[in-house]
Amino acid sequence: MRLNAPTLPRLAALTSPTLGALLRGGPVVALLPVGSVEPHGPHLPLGTDTVLSEAAAEAAVAALRARGVEPVLAPSVPFGVTDFARGFPGAAGVTPEALTAYVRAVAEGLLSAGFAQVCVINNHLEPAHDGALRAVLEAFPGGRVTVACPLTRRWARTLTEEFKRGECHAGRYETSLLLAAAPDTVDRAAQEALPRVPVSLSEGIRAGLGTFLAMGMHRAYAGSPAEATQAEGEESLARLGEMVATEVLEGLARCGVLQPGIT
Repeated sequence: MRLNAPTLPRLAALTSPTLGALLRGGPVVALLPVGSVEPHGPHLPLGTDTVLSEAAAEAAVAALRARGVEPVLAPSVPFGVTDFARGFPGAAGVTPEALTAYVRAVAEGLLSAGFAQVCVINNHLEPAHDGALRAVLEAFPGGRVTVACPLTRRWARTLTEEFKRGECHAGRYETSLLLAAAPDTVDRAAQEALPRVPVSLSEGIRAGLGTFLAMGMHRAYAGSPAEATQAEGEESLARLGEMVATEVLEGLARCGVLQPGIT
């Protein structure tokens, strides 16, 4: 957990009576981080995307509580669709169908337990992974389950220039976020020695290139990790927190738990 971040209750650490009292006190949402296990260059951990989704959840706490909504952090889903990382050690993924079915079942369980909403927080940006998570929404019309992911244009335009160029896998953008959220996980010596890799994942995807290797990301990163700073990471994390809070609050308004007019 980041220093000075508001305390975010963790579902797995709560007792049943404690959770019951919390649920009786007003609208409580489950924040469900989803990530991946895949290489992020020679300087970031395999679980980077999961760490970022958890940090985005923490960054949303103050805005949610300001609207009378209590967030609870559900246990993270650490495995995702990682086809792009084929050929690298540590690329351990699941199929889109498996991910959709599992997250749907988790969401059903959380809603049945009394949560007003489940927000799936995703910072693994592989299109098939994002699509698998959005497929979960088909089972929950009306805002009871939402997805918060910076792949949507609404949120992408709030992030850094490197992110907008598509050089957003373990480059300056993600490395800055890790320096802000979990600095001890960054190999600083490796980071500072890495040259820029000017590969746009978005352009590679449009060109039909299906792996990092095919795109020219021979060390599983793109962008400029050596230029990363904690200050930039804090700013990006604030934007991700705004994304999560807005998706939650708008969903609660759609399903009638909150009044509209939240922005």
